[in-house]
Amino acid sequence: MGVVASTVVVDTFHRGLGLPAPALPGSAVAGAPRRHRPRGARPQHHWVATLAPADAESDDPNPYEGNRAANIHRALSLVPAEVTGFFDLVGAHYLPAAEMLDLGNEPRAIDRAQIELLAARVSALNQCVY
Repeated sequence: MGVVASTVVVDTFHRGLGLPAPALPGSAVAGAPRRHRPRGARPQHHWVATLAPADAESDDPNPYEGNRAANIHRALSLVPAEVTGFFDLVGAHYLPAAEMLDLGNEPRAIDRAQIELLAARVSALNQCVY
């Protein structure tokens, strides 16, 4: 899910600028997945197990460091590195997590209302009902 979510961000950005989508790698990278599942992950309010901030254990990577632990963060929490990677990408393309709730700060060339309008339009075009 993390690969798909990140790919949509990059492809939508390219499409918005009228650029061709970046080429995918020609071949798979050798190696096995890490298969690390946080021990505190369990079914909560979702279809799959997720990791709540209170259930994160000290030896697991913390996917919520600097984030609010909203459902969108929890959705990728079975693979904590995906949370970090995806929100690093979101921070560059949208807003860093720390600035999302700072409605008095205008860090971009367009204002917050314009940012939200663009985000809503892209979500609608991608049939995202989140």
